[in-house]
Amino acid sequence: MESNLLQHINTPADLKKLKESQLPQLAQELRDFIIDIISKKEGHLGASLGVVELTIALHYVFNTPDDLLVWDVGHQAYGHKILTGRKDVFHTNRQLGGISGFPKRNESEYDTFGVGHSSTAISAALGMAIASNLKGETNKQHIAIVGDASIASGMAFEGLNHAGVTDANLLVILNDNAIGIDPSVGALKEYLTAVKEGKNPKDNNMIKSLNFDYSGPVDGHDIFGLIKELKRLQNVKGPKFLHIITTKGKGLQLAEEDQVKYHAPGKFDPLTGKIHSVSSANLPPKFQDVFGLTLVELAKQNEKIVGITPAMPTGSSMKFMMEAFPNRAFDVGIAEQHAVTLAAGMATQGMVVFCNVYSTFLQRAYDQVIHDVALQDLPVIFCLDRAGLVGEDGATHHGIFDIAYLSCIPNMIIYAPINEIELRNIMFTAQLGLEHPIAIRYPRGRGVVQEWQQSFDKIEVGKAKILQKGSRTAILSTGTIGNNVINAFAEIEHSDLFSHFHFSFIKPLDEKLLHEICQEHEQIITIEDGTIEGGFGSLIASFCAKNNYCITVDKLGIPDHFIEHGSVNELQKLCGIDVESLILKFKKGLM
Repeated sequence: MESNLLQHINTPADLKKLKESQLPQLAQELRDFIIDIISKKEGHLGASLGVVELTIALHYVFNTPDDLLVWDVGHQAYGHKILTGRKDVFHTNRQLGGISGFPKRNESEYDTFGVGHSSTAISAALGMAIASNLKGETNKQHIAIVGDASIASGMAFEGLNHAGVTDANLLVILNDNAIGIDPSVGALKEYLTAVKEGKNPKDNNMIKSLNFDYSGPVDGHDIFGLIKELKRLQNVKGPKFLHIITTKGKGLQLAEEDQVKYHAPGKFDPLTGKIHSVSSANLPPKFQDVFGLTLVELAKQNEKIVGITPAMPTGSSMKFMMEAFPNRAFDVGIAEQHAVTLAAGMATQGMVVFCNVYSTFLQRAYDQVIHDVALQDLPVIFCLDRAGLVGEDGATHHGIFDIAYLSCIPNMIIYAPINEIELRNIMFTAQLGLEHPIAIRYPRGRGVVQEWQQSFDKIEVGKAKILQKGSRTAILSTGTIGNNVINAFAEIEHSDLFSHFHFSFIKPLDEKLLHEICQEHEQIITIEDGTIEGGFGSLIASFCAKNNYCITVDKLGIPDHFIEHGSVNELQKLCGIDVESLILKFKKGLM
């Protein structure tokens, strides 16, 4: 065996210089490299380990970047990044100023399409393929690599449906490992399992019926078999579909055994895979667990409560409800549009529906929120986890637009708790019965209260809270970012010149209190963990203008450009809403 092959490979051109017989060694080195870096720096592990052979085979056979690879979601693209010029900076993955955790067009010419959300690759690659045909580039190859969880989403089927009636030079590779972040669900999963196990009749091929040239299933870890099949497919014109079977976490035993935990395991021992334990003793709970445990608590008292999650039972902690009440909790797969309208349908029949969707993913179901829920004024309870800046996943995953995109919708109530107790109480209040749909937004990570499992109190809809009364400047915050304000006040003198109001209800606003604020203060500063444009501050400024108050409204929040990846604190600092920045802001206001 030759010494390290990977150290000599910076581009696919270097890769092509190797003999096929050397590629298994390279696969092992690439796996070891990914494991070594991620064990120290953290990131998405299992998905990239599962496609090492496929990644090498694709760049070995195809003429990238002229041939176009589109990775769906992008969790699995670490090997791709390492082989395409980013090996020496891979240690900066997902860090402030470092490379993105997902393929990104302005990062490399090999990243043909920016991804992060699922099920976009087929449509994007088909668009590229049709464009190539129009330009006369009929020999160009266009490859979409899609997971079995992603292909069950509606948009993927829309792409397949269109591709099947074109002569586009498109190859869809189904990376079938029976898991996304959590195990795949649904009838399509059962169909794919039957295909893998040889139990599906040959003439009952769903993909062939869509006019694709289907081949497989083949072993996605047999690099020689993959190369042979990809070379054959290079010469087949029109839409093609290759079904490969892989193991998520391949090459690290513990990652293969616990694929959910090792999707993004944190720091771990690179040799054994054992995750370094981080003590959570005496720490406040994660907001997602407050949601999940509170939902079970409420469901025990209210038999009409049901829970829905689109493929995030672990991340949202809906898993607690699924374990306690398996018949009343539904993982519908990566299907946000379906999740919202399913919730609407249940609500018409008197069910109390908690639909838990990450803020960034509810963007994918915007029409359903308006047309199927709000227009019919159905009291669906949307729980928007990961609202605000989410940190290292970056621009594709920040939940910073929900206030802006929901506040313009008639009938919608929007609530942002400052802590875990408020989250519990609004969930309690919502299940008692509201006349309108409500969106409850809360962040990724831990709260601020250790003794959070307190008895429930009903919340008065539309009522804001006075946290501190001052004389000159009114600070209006919404949600957990208000804790930064509280902590900043603790560090400055003369904080008695500032009032602090917590607007948990963004819609409807507490207009009675707003009139008092405008009449009693010289200036307003609004603070939110969301986009300034169209956000909470804009609603306050609009109120002031509508009521002819000549008071300045200084809006703090996320500026009007996409925020990249970094820790939450680093990103808050960039936006001027961390504690330190607020201290400076408030001190300046005292001058």
